[in-house]
Amino acid sequence: MTSARVAAIPGDGIGTEVMDSAKAVLARLLPLTGDNIAWTDLDWSCERYLTEGALMPDDGLGLLREHDAVLLGAVGWPGVPDHVSLWGLLIPIRRMFQQYVNLRPVRVMEGVPSPLRPDLAEGVDLLIVRENSEGEYSEIGGRFGAGTPVESAFQQSVFTRTGVERIARFAAERAERRRGRIVAATKSNGIIHTMPFWDEVVAETTAHYSVETTFEHIDALAAKLVLHPARYDVVLGSNLFGDILSDLAAGVCGSIGIAPSANVDPTGTYPSMFEPVHGSAPDIAGRGIANPVGMLWSTVMMLEHLGAARAAGLLMEAIAETLRDPATRTADIGGTADTAAVTDAVISHVTRSAA
Repeated sequence: MTSARVAAIPGDGIGTEVMDSAKAVLARLLPLTGDNIAWTDLDWSCERYLTEGALMPDDGLGLLREHDAVLLGAVGWPGVPDHVSLWGLLIPIRRMFQQYVNLRPVRVMEGVPSPLRPDLAEGVDLLIVRENSEGEYSEIGGRFGAGTPVESAFQQSVFTRTGVERIARFAAERAERRRGRIVAATKSNGIIHTMPFWDEVVAETTAHYSVETTFEHIDALAAKLVLHPARYDVVLGSNLFGDILSDLAAGVCGSIGIAPSANVDPTGTYPSMFEPVHGSAPDIAGRGIANPVGMLWSTVMMLEHLGAARAAGLLMEAIAETLRDPATRTADIGGTADTAAVTDAVISHVTRSAA
């Protein structure tokens, strides 16, 4: 049995709606498996920023440190610049807690219409491993000559041997459990310092594992993920490249609304954070039509991380079952259900399966 403390941050927009869905499912599921989660609900959001000047309190990271995991809905809202919401909450959490792995499973699920031809979509099941703590998303840089004709902006990428080695090791370990193939995204033909360094360290590191490692330039890889997605097993990318490829791959699978993600500290020293990819979607917030699958699948990843394997398996089976039927899918993936109906269907499936 697993007993864990989880900080719940619903955030903004549909984040609150999909958080309610996840908590409702777990309230029914966990008693059936003997697992337990003690929730700490936190109102950290853009709404808080607009009223109090910060997305989270000064002692926020210390509070999160007391938990085993963080479950996040979505952050972002009109009137608050994206860089404010990102650097005011997500990035401090990822970096303070050494969540250097961003993990995004990608599968074409039965029943979910893909924009690709059926023969191209068949068998797509890959894992994107994104370096989550350095690379192109550094804080080093600034502006020069603001307000003048020579105004300039500078942004410095940072790739460390430690950072590249540890993400390459993680990707190799996951590939060994799957089909043993890694493709690493690069752009070493145009970015002459960081990308050749990335290629060298990835190759050196993965050579110690029973995996096949190849390299693809990011532009060509983006095209091939659309043309031949079933060829790929584990895709390894830097912070920027992994970010772009994971959203592209979610589109291949039919909707970003079903895409999950995990921000992981593999050492277990700090809490890891789990969140759907879809964002706060202000255009549909409050209408009760948000797709909860991205959050529910992220919850599966959280349960796996916490050691609640049976609960994770039951929930993943229920997600797959509801996706097969248009009556229990939301409109963004060709269904007729609203958020509440999907949630109820998932609860019904896990209840029957656990019994």
